[in-house]
Amino acid sequence: MTNNSTRLDHVVLWVSDPVVAAGFYETAVGLEPLRVAEFAEGKISFPSVRVNEETILDLAPRTLAERMRMLPGSAGSAGHPVNHICLSLPSDEFDSLRARLQEHDVPVSDIAHDSYGARGKAPRSFYFRDPDGNVVEARHYA
Repeated sequence: MTNNSTRLDHVVLWVSDPVVAAGFYETAVGLEPLRVAEFAEGKISFPSVRVNEETILDLAPRTLAERMRMLPGSAGSAGHPVNHICLSLPSDEFDSLRARLQEHDVPVSDIAHDSYGARGKAPRSFYFRDPDGNVVEARHYA
């Protein structure tokens, strides 16, 4: 990839307990937690989890909303959900994620076929919720 193309850097999810959320995304989803200890020590405002080398999910506590002053009215966005985020995985990791979620008793949807996304049609996809109700889609491309 080149440095002059537009990419998705991060998505901010509102969560009730960032440490619990980071644990879920680490153990059930398989993402690398970032800055959890620093958050727990009160040194930073929120932790994150790494999706890939270029993209992270920030796990912002809802209490942070009152300090969101960069855009008028943004404090009111806490708890206003995004419809869903989508993780694209290789086929074997897709299967592993589904199995891991089921091992952690996380309800998953049925598998859908040929859903359209950034890279065309994905042969398989499914949805699940994190502990805060954020909806995540998992998919793989051929």
